[in-house]
Amino acid sequence: MNIQKTQLDSLSKYLAQAGVASRRKVVDIIKSKVVTVNGIVISEPGFKINLNDCVRVSNNIVRAESKVYILLNKPKNCITTVSDDLGRHGVIDLISDEIKQRVYPVGRLDRNTTGLLVLTNDGELALKLSHPRFEVEKVYHLLLDKAFTRNDMKKILSGVELEDGVIKVDEANFFPDRPKANVMVVLHSGKDHMVPRLFEHLGYGVEKIDRAGYSGFFYYCYD
Repeated sequence: MNIQKTQLDSLSKYLAQAGVASRRKVVDIIKSKVVTVNGIVISEPGFKINLNDCVRVSNNIVRAESKVYILLNKPKNCITTVSDDLGRHGVIDLISDEIKQRVYPVGRLDRNTTGLLVLTNDGELALKLSHPRFEVEKVYHLLLDKAFTRNDMKKILSGVELEDGVIKVDEANFFPDRPKANVMVVLHSGKDHMVPRLFEHLGYGVEKIDRAGYSGFFYYCYD
């Protein structure tokens, strides 16, 4: 029997996305010679397969999961890790009754940050959305404990020196119909907790952070 080598996915990636094991562990599984493609043992993790191939692990057929993409409005006091040793409420709990595929959140939002969160089982998309080198655009709506001054707005646009370097936003605006304690910022930086640290450094308390845009996806839900 001939094995077709249409360039689609590596065998290791296929097995990982099908939920057999992590990407690292499936490499060991393949090298242990228990994986067959169209009836032939394959021990090379990078072997290319196509959707018509019959893949088995220890004689059990493996079928790749269909890709799932979810846009979720994350509520406050909800964590974005897949599991939590402390038993805290997480975003996976919000969708577990409806989504049977194994998905995971792309990047993280702080527990008290609300707003747009992407969940998927598409590893390539997750990398492009979360890795700093891709400079994905993020839009945040903030409610501060006092009015934000135009002078401080100029500072965050030009750059503010923090302990881990200069931080600045790409855009900053007020809402025309709201008090000046409401601010919108647009940025591409991937530094941890950048938004609250930036405003707290300038002497503002951040009462609410809501991510309204992420990589071209938007929603508007701001009280």
